[in-house]
Amino acid sequence: MNTLSRRGFLAASAAAIGAAHMPRLAFAQTVAPISLIAATRTLDINGRAATVFGLAGPGGQGLVLEPGQKFRVDLTNDLDVGTIIHWHGQIPPNAQDGVPDMPMPLLAAGETRSYDFEARPGTHWMHSHVPTQEMQLLAAPLIVRSQEDILADRQEVVMFLHDFSFRAPEEVLAEISGGHVGDGAGPSAQPEQGAPMGGVGAMQGMNHGAMGGMPMGNMSGMGGMMGGMAMDLNDYDWDAYLANDRTLSDPEVVQVERGGRIRLRVINAAAATVFWIETGGAEARLVAVDGHAVQPVPGTRFGLAMGQRLDIEIDLPNESGSWPVLALREGARERTGLILASRGAEVRRLDAMAESEAPAFDTDFAQEARLIALDALPDRPVDRSHVLMLGGSMQPYVWTINGAIWGQHQPIIARSGKRVVLSFHNMSMMAHPMHLHGHVFQVVGLNGRRVAGALRDTVHVPPMSMVDVALDAGEAARWMLHCHHMPHLAIGMMTEFAVTASA
Repeated sequence: MNTLSRRGFLAASAAAIGAAHMPRLAFAQTVAPISLIAATRTLDINGRAATVFGLAGPGGQGLVLEPGQKFRVDLTNDLDVGTIIHWHGQIPPNAQDGVPDMPMPLLAAGETRSYDFEARPGTHWMHSHVPTQEMQLLAAPLIVRSQEDILADRQEVVMFLHDFSFRAPEEVLAEISGGHVGDGAGPSAQPEQGAPMGGVGAMQGMNHGAMGGMPMGNMSGMGGMMGGMAMDLNDYDWDAYLANDRTLSDPEVVQVERGGRIRLRVINAAAATVFWIETGGAEARLVAVDGHAVQPVPGTRFGLAMGQRLDIEIDLPNESGSWPVLALREGARERTGLILASRGAEVRRLDAMAESEAPAFDTDFAQEARLIALDALPDRPVDRSHVLMLGGSMQPYVWTINGAIWGQHQPIIARSGKRVVLSFHNMSMMAHPMHLHGHVFQVVGLNGRRVAGALRDTVHVPPMSMVDVALDAGEAARWMLHCHHMPHLAIGMMTEFAVTASA
């Protein structure tokens, strides 16, 4: 099929951007700000109604910006509780970053707040920075298209992943943590001044020095061994695993062209679930992570931790058919996904349980070590290095950075414009996806071996492993640095990257 007819198909297809709830803004610049509304919505999850939160743009959940379009957004809080939204993967001025009281307070019910900054291209997302609200699905895709995307002969599809419980998030956190989380962690509670993720006051009298404790809990999903020690892969069994708000009992079916090329933008918005993405019989290659291009990596299975994104190019066979793209829960049998199908093709029902458990994700850095940035950081001397020890255990359920939770932390100091290396040493038996606000970093070391790795904003640090990242410190301000596992975050596994002005 020639380029013109293929593009004609893409223009005519209702799935040209992927999920139906992903709007395409048909203009390069907007005069008026885009309206984005935090509100409740109702989903049908395996035949049961669920009231959740969401972020509604002009065409549904999420936003798609065209090349050169600024992020000019009026965010309105239509919830009956205070909230605040973080633009994950973007680098706004610090005052617009979306962390409670750093420096802006939560948006009160009914309040509108304006945002205006240069948008960074790539696959990104946006979510509440109150853990219980993110667990209630207050999150959505944020796609910023490049000129290459406009010119490319390919169809764009978004797969937005969640884990979900019918129970209140406060109950889920209380069960996971043995009752240690709750005071102030709920979405109706205003965080304490200086406690930007929801309250951690319930943690104040606990032993916060646990480093590298062996897991003693009897939670589900404790499969996997590492050097003879058991890894803690999953600390909660969720009621459902969602792709674009749907389960495999009623998956989204995206109409595609025979022999077409797909750019699949996968976003892991789950609270506490690592996923493997399987493309099955379709030839695929990983071309970007966290919105940044990498040298293409061929394969049919790629993993991503919470907060991370993958861009996968898929070349479909030149024949009629359907091609499931599945998201497998790490260390378990549960799965979700969507289906790519040509017009008129048979679409078979898929079981939400795989025949066997998916393995642990990247404990040996097999995937991360293959990623090479196409636009690496320039070489320059390192001005300051910091070691961040990641610790904790299942019982007591405490997760720490340098032996401390938020409120007892010592900030990580840097000067604006200076090259900094952060070394994450995970001394626990649970992996931690570490996310830094306001910066892009490059993975430069894996277990002591130097690499010219991917550019990222969220890096997965497996149990008993080390990851080094390099960055150039940005705006002089307080930037959050934390684990993107929501129960860990709610406990207080966060610190701040405090950037001061250069002398």
